[in-house]
Amino acid sequence: MLHDAGDGNNTLVGLEVGHTLPVKISMAVHNERGKNGETLAAAWLEREGYRIVATNWRWGHLEVDLVAVKDSLPHFIEVKYKTSGRFGPPELKVNRQKFRNLTNAASGWLRKHPQYRDFRIDIMAITELPGKAPEYCFIRNVFF
Repeated sequence: MLHDAGDGNNTLVGLEVGHTLPVKISMAVHNERGKNGETLAAAWLEREGYRIVATNWRWGHLEVDLVAVKDSLPHFIEVKYKTSGRFGPPELKVNRQKFRNLTNAASGWLRKHPQYRDFRIDIMAITELPGKAPEYCFIRNVFF
């Protein structure tokens, strides 16, 4: 059973062993986690020689988490961040529709930055379990 302590966070109460239920987190917590993931991803990319040129870049209703340039090539990076090992690795959350959205947003960005002719779509998947250092999985040049 879910219990609301009045602070907007739901907690499980009286859960039997062997049963799992999805727990809905507040949008504020969800957004905060996303921001943490994007900050970790940007720092990792900068250490690898990427220059971050935009964060949360929007093209209409579409959004790209990070736009980075390396070797004169723009990279449109979808960041997936998890703080638990449940439900598989974070990179599996990127599907064909998300890829299409990223491609469409990338096309919009390129229209505004015509000096670039080519681009890459990458996925940065980060898993940060409690008490452990983040694990990074950077998948370059994704195609669906």
